[in-house]
Amino acid sequence: MVSSGPGTGAQLRLRPPRAMTARQFLALFATLAAAMWLVALLGWWGGNVFAPAFALFDSVLVAVALRWLWRLGERREVISIGPEAVEVWRSAQPAPAFHAHPTWVRLELTGEDERIELASSGKRCEVGAFLGPGERRQLAQRLKALLDASQPQPIRSPDICIHLRGENE
Repeated sequence: MVSSGPGTGAQLRLRPPRAMTARQFLALFATLAAAMWLVALLGWWGGNVFAPAFALFDSVLVAVALRWLWRLGERREVISIGPEAVEVWRSAQPAPAFHAHPTWVRLELTGEDERIELASSGKRCEVGAFLGPGERRQLAQRLKALLDASQPQPIRSPDICIHLRGENE
């Protein structure tokens, strides 16, 4: 969380957890490809002429799958909560996925997996979908605290009393 100071708002930057670094991903692919090619060469030596073609196809398929998995790990969400607006920005989107005044934003936990949704004026936006259940609970607690803190404080003064009278009185 990045906070800018009292009264100015806060930002939550969310990223999915990664179990491996880029170098480890590359080592995983190299290990899988080497094992596939070893088995393919043994098959070719035993007379299966299609084994190298299958190993090539399989290597490309595994590379594409690992690349897709790596790209999923690059997702991010930025939730900005300020006195004037609550915004949710997602990676690769030029405009905010959600924008509303903090007074009207509701935090809702839905479903058995406790999905977190911000709602306002008929618009809904799920946040933190890529997080685990424990991380979503922490996110919900932090969002609730930040939304409560962004609410304007009521002005209470015992000296001010306004009476509205009808035209007939």
